[in-house]
Amino acid sequence: MNEQERPEIVQDNHDAYPLVALKNLVAFPHNRLALPIAREKSVRAIEEAMMRPDRLLIAATQRSAEIDDPQPQDIYDIGTLVEVSTMHRQQDGSLQVLVRGINRVHVDEYQEAEPFLRVLVSSTTETQVKGPQADALVRHATSLFERYAQLSRRFSVEDINSIVALKTATRLSDTLAAHIVTDMQQQQDLLETFDPLERLEKICVIIGNEIEILELETTIRSRVRSQVDRTQKEFYLREQLRAIQEELGMETSSEADELRLKLKEKSLPAEVGIRVHKEIDRLERTPSQSAEVAVIRSYIDWLLALPWTERSDEIFDIEHTRRILEEDHYGLEPVKERIIDFLAVRQLRQQFVSRGGQVRGEGQGQILCFIGPPGVGKTSLAYSIARALGRKFARISLGGVHDEAEIRGHRRTYVGALPGRIIQSMKTVGVRNPVFLLDEIDKLSSEYRGDPASALLEVLDPEQNSTFVDHYLDLPFDLSEVFFICTGNVKYQIPRPLADRMDIIELPGYMLDEKINIGTRHLLPKVLSEHGLAPDQLKVSQAVMQHIVTDYTREAGVRNLERQLAHICRKVARRVLEKPNTHVKLTANTLKQYLGIPRYNATPPQQRMLIGSAMGLAVTENGGILLPVEVVTMVGKGDLQVTGQLGDVMRESALAALSYIRTRATELNIDPNFQDMTDLHIHLPEGAIPKDGPSAGITIATALISALTRRPVRGDVAMTGEVTLLGSVLAIGGLKEKVLAAQQANITTIIIPAENKKDLAEIPAKIRQRVNFVIVDTMDQVVEAALLPPEPQEEPNEPFPLRLEERVPLVHDNNLRRSGMAQEQQGERDAEGEQQSGQSDQHDESLPPHSRIRARQEEVD
Repeated sequence: MNEQERPEIVQDNHDAYPLVALKNLVAFPHNRLALPIAREKSVRAIEEAMMRPDRLLIAATQRSAEIDDPQPQDIYDIGTLVEVSTMHRQQDGSLQVLVRGINRVHVDEYQEAEPFLRVLVSSTTETQVKGPQADALVRHATSLFERYAQLSRRFSVEDINSIVALKTATRLSDTLAAHIVTDMQQQQDLLETFDPLERLEKICVIIGNEIEILELETTIRSRVRSQVDRTQKEFYLREQLRAIQEELGMETSSEADELRLKLKEKSLPAEVGIRVHKEIDRLERTPSQSAEVAVIRSYIDWLLALPWTERSDEIFDIEHTRRILEEDHYGLEPVKERIIDFLAVRQLRQQFVSRGGQVRGEGQGQILCFIGPPGVGKTSLAYSIARALGRKFARISLGGVHDEAEIRGHRRTYVGALPGRIIQSMKTVGVRNPVFLLDEIDKLSSEYRGDPASALLEVLDPEQNSTFVDHYLDLPFDLSEVFFICTGNVKYQIPRPLADRMDIIELPGYMLDEKINIGTRHLLPKVLSEHGLAPDQLKVSQAVMQHIVTDYTREAGVRNLERQLAHICRKVARRVLEKPNTHVKLTANTLKQYLGIPRYNATPPQQRMLIGSAMGLAVTENGGILLPVEVVTMVGKGDLQVTGQLGDVMRESALAALSYIRTRATELNIDPNFQDMTDLHIHLPEGAIPKDGPSAGITIATALISALTRRPVRGDVAMTGEVTLLGSVLAIGGLKEKVLAAQQANITTIIIPAENKKDLAEIPAKIRQRVNFVIVDTMDQVVEAALLPPEPQEEPNEPFPLRLEERVPLVHDNNLRRSGMAQEQQGERDAEGEQQSGQSDQHDESLPPHSRIRARQEEVD
């Protein structure tokens, strides 16, 4: 070989070139390369190159493909000067570019970075290498390439001939590097190798390694093919052996025969029987080593295990059902009567059908839905119904279910596929007519994997559930005899199509005497047995039970009451272990030793009159609560500030109330221009808890009128209702729960909308006798019932405020009165137990529980 020097690098006198950074691609001289261009900088660089007469640009590879906006330090210094042959613009704005490499270049300087990279480069002058050693190396590389092409079968005859025809080390090495080497780091190393012979030697090593790998793959492929042929041969011989054994009368029991025996013993619908026969035949034909065997066998087992025809005997007796409901639940008399009526109608329908009559939708009307706060006995009522009917009981919790496959199952094409939870529960109970409880149906959620609420439509629709199709079974399963019962906390959170298919029964919160009797008759014996205590080891009288209910629990149900009784039993259990003869009789004085200091004040403080403060009522999923509203006026420019984490609906109620007051300012004895010099601040305490809903509309309006007219609000009044711009009072929901909350706080007067007068029939007679209900249609009636005359110091006929110079002292006096009030304030009473963010009435009862009833007495000068 003739002695060759390293190619000399000379400065390119041409002006700066645009540069395109490549991801996982290296452009070689003397080769064509298709480039997908999508990044904005690269697109602009291509467009700049197309505007040049020579269509030249620099193609350099970036060091890491993870970088979306490479900087100069992220790009290799050695690249390729290329010429753009063709450019096609795609519909998404990207480019498809075909370039031809010219020669290697060294990037000397980056002149611009925006809107694209522009660089100065130094090009190299490659000399032709000749001599015996160069010829020998070219022949060796050509032979290796032919062997590689024969093994890989990646190249066409034309490609092979064109590469073999190359006789120079420079052209051959660049061509082989571009077509054979796939690793980006190896390609960049070859691009940076300027000596053609050295570059060709590296490529020969790479091709030799690839040839060894391809030969090994060919050997492995041949070995696997021979093993598969051997497996097929064994299957054929095994079948021949089985035929010979049958001819000789030998026993040939197999898994398929056992499944056929089970199928013969089980009564299945015709369509299901045909499907099982086909699957057994398919299992028999499938080789035992195949992964499909386990899938087929699991599917057959599910079909044979489901209760297609099995059912339990049902006995319905009204007296028996009433006795079981009375044993398991205290109170809830209207609910029990509704359940008995429902079951009686259902029994008559079944008897009519058994006599040959036809009723549209045989299973129609079998879906009950219990709605009520936590702990009022919704789930236990479902257990009692199953026990009364003598049916088996199945339960699934829908809280947090967000995948439709949880209801309908997965198709068998998925790995580890199973039926949905409905079919799984039917297999567990083993009969086709159980009592099926769908718990927490109001807490379903949907996402990209489907809407489970929509999947439940077929399950709960009596017209469709006789042919319910699970994705895994792919066969109709009859659910028409299933007695579905649903439970939830909030009715309006149930999707409307689902609610239309159910008979909704609302369970209200328990009254005080009901909680006492439930704790004494049901909860205490249950908790004693759970803690291993005998009934005589712990005695709790009804008077003590009343203290536990009023001093330590504030809830609509009795779940927290059960926790407090369990807390007492744990301490008694420890004493019994220390002294086996211990017998504890709990009293009001010793109760603190077991439960600590009372969490709530049993006797609410005396209600007091306040200016700018009104008491509202709201409903949450935990029951009714009190909702105080406070308003203050300040010197300002007419700004309105609303605080307390109010939702959009409640903020709109505040704006509507303010607009109503402005339209009625003269009648209310308020300066029509009061907002020009007065700032208003509306606040709902418990600011950490979100609140929303329109039912606080008249409460906000009353508090605003009180603050502007200086007329105190009666301390024994609570109110609820939606206000309109014209002063009308609209209906609200959850009246019974709101009245119970007001009655517990010793509120004697409740203002309700006239449209809710019909709902008073649902309120217990004892409460109706204690509470005075004021029925109103307009805000004028609310003002008359809730507000007292103004304080004597203020002119009753003079609107407030009159003028700024007269208004400032009044504000000052107001601050003095408030400071005096703060000194005489007696404390606060906790009200409503453990708080959770609530829900508003009917459309909006997501209002927060409040832990205090604030009552302040403002001094009269």
